[in-house]
Amino acid sequence: MACLFVLFAGMFPRLADIFIWIARPTQFMNAFNDKIIWPILGIIFLPFTTLMYVILWSPVIGLTTGDWFWLIMAVLIDVMHYSSTAYSNRKSIPGYSGS
Repeated sequence: MACLFVLFAGMFPRLADIFIWIARPTQFMNAFNDKIIWPILGIIFLPFTTLMYVILWSPVIGLTTGDWFWLIMAVLIDVMHYSSTAYSNRKSIPGYSGS
């Protein structure tokens, strides 16, 4: 079941975020200090980063040094997703005069 969740989270991070929020609402909200706006913004704009933050955050120590590496990797994955989408749709931008 864990391997299936990892595959599912890699392909659909927004749905994985919502499933974790429904399955473990206390863990999800404690990671964001019980503020509802940050998880919603995270799911909309940086879904993989939000997923990694919730999985790596612990109530005792927060994030450790090794956790920050994985969180930075998640940010890079989210940014690469947006940049590859923009690059592949560059010809549909009005005024684009590429080759």
